[in-house]
Amino acid sequence: MSKIRVDKWLWAVRIFKSRTIASNSCKSNSVKVNEKNSKASTEVDLGDIVRVHKNGFQFEFKVLKLISKRVGAVIAIECYENVTSQEELNKYQSWFTGKARPEIREKGAGRPTKKERRIIVDYKDNYLEFDWDNED
Repeated sequence: MSKIRVDKWLWAVRIFKSRTIASNSCKSNSVKVNEKNSKASTEVDLGDIVRVHKNGFQFEFKVLKLISKRVGAVIAIECYENVTSQEELNKYQSWFTGKARPEIREKGAGRPTKKERRIIVDYKDNYLEFDWDNED
């Protein structure tokens, strides 16, 4: 295998949960290959640097292995090298500090319905994308 589509590779090494999400991320210019905006069909090769903007964080990965099928997390880690800057990793780590506690729901309310779950997910996405430095 000489080259593989970037959306397929990102999905196979578990950067994104689904290939559709990976493709949509490419369409929204959140994925760059070797500093160039990439479409989902852009091909990656060994040694390429893939930059992914995800949930307000900027991750960088160096391609070490090309795989087209989704594999377990242990094998997936061997397919790339995380070359994200230390500053960005610190920002990512500090964001997760204290977030291990599960969310609390009123007693007797049961599981959220599909509609409620979508509202919760939209709220969380908007919270992550909010520019806290410029609250004006």
